[in-house]
Amino acid sequence: MSRWRPPPEKSTPLISRAGHDRLKAELDELWRVKRPEVVKALAAAAAEGDRSENAEYTYRKKQLGEIDRRVRYLGKRVPALKVVEAVPADPEAVFFGATVELEDVETGESHRYRIVGPDETDARLGWISIDSPLARAMLKKRIDDEFTAELPGGPRSYAIVAVEYLAP
Repeated sequence: MSRWRPPPEKSTPLISRAGHDRLKAELDELWRVKRPEVVKALAAAAAEGDRSENAEYTYRKKQLGEIDRRVRYLGKRVPALKVVEAVPADPEAVFFGATVELEDVETGESHRYRIVGPDETDARLGWISIDSPLARAMLKKRIDDEFTAELPGGPRSYAIVAVEYLAP
């Protein structure tokens, strides 16, 4: 079995100011705080002797690899991101950063989503990636427009009820 994996699809390099600040803070925390702690604990575990039966050493090596992988990813991703802070000229149209209230045409259910970058999605808050099928289907639509989105569960029709943007 090989370790090769196909490269992930390219994601849109857009992010909000708050999301960008969070990623930079995470990178700084990993590099300046967590990694030195793990390296120190790894050195102490290595000094205990036989590494083949040393669970602490094995755990710390794995932990260091995970930290290094995340640091490497963030080190490449953060400089490539474009921070979007401006509100679009047409505040009734759906673009990046919009909070959109949708109504399911068939059931009448109301849903509220915020379109954010792929690095800051949070389903609990209703933040969906601009790369998601639903967000792509509603981009550039305006209030009272209806659209159909090809979702994993099949096509769904929605109407845009409201669009709002946070002030920068």
